[in-house]
Amino acid sequence: MINRFFKIYKELSIVENSGKKIGLFRTICSIFGGLLVAYLAMTLLVFIIPGSAGESIIVPLMFNTFAWAIASLWICLSISKLVALKRVLIPTFILTIAITIFIVGN
Repeated sequence: MINRFFKIYKELSIVENSGKKIGLFRTICSIFGGLLVAYLAMTLLVFIIPGSAGESIIVPLMFNTFAWAIASLWICLSISKLVALKRVLIPTFILTIAITIFIVGN
């Protein structure tokens, strides 16, 4: 079982030789992971911006497509599949914890 995880880890951490091909895994990670990170960041912005939720939702909605594009580009330009996966999971985990803190705190 442990050997299987090491094999998957080794396969994911292989650095691409050429930057000409993005690959299906990094493309899917960049599209859906960028969307997830952007929406979580915009949700966190709703809690951070002072005022009611109805008033403070305008700014995150306006910047959502820009944030999605930036997050997707950042994920897509990773050097390996493992780095792309980490660029999705780590911000998602941090933003989820921050949103949870804001929800429980209120």
